[in-house]
Amino acid sequence: MSNPVRSKFFVYAPDKTEEGTFAKRLSVRTEHLTRMKTILTEGTIRVGGVLLSPESLTAPPENQKMIGSTFICEAESLDDVKKMVEEDIYYKEGVWDKEKIVVLPMIAATPIP
Repeated sequence: MSNPVRSKFFVYAPDKTEEGTFAKRLSVRTEHLTRMKTILTEGTIRVGGVLLSPESLTAPPENQKMIGSTFICEAESLDDVKKMVEEDIYYKEGVWDKEKIVVLPMIAATPIP
């Protein structure tokens, strides 16, 4: 039996900019990271990480500002990726700005781990 065709998708999930979002992110971060490790092990997420503000490049680690998440994943459909995003604690708890999340199919021009 052949494996279903899996396409690659780019996800951009910016955090809300309202007061208290960073504290909320930190309060549910362990749950988010635990879930992401599982999804990574399953091979759905290929590359992922936190987005930082530009000034964070020169700031000490304790002053770096997390402003969102991004990842490249493989899935059978766009709907599967959207469902994965919507089931994340950052989505459910209002850390990510639901109106600004972008999920798009992509073709990689370079190897993806």
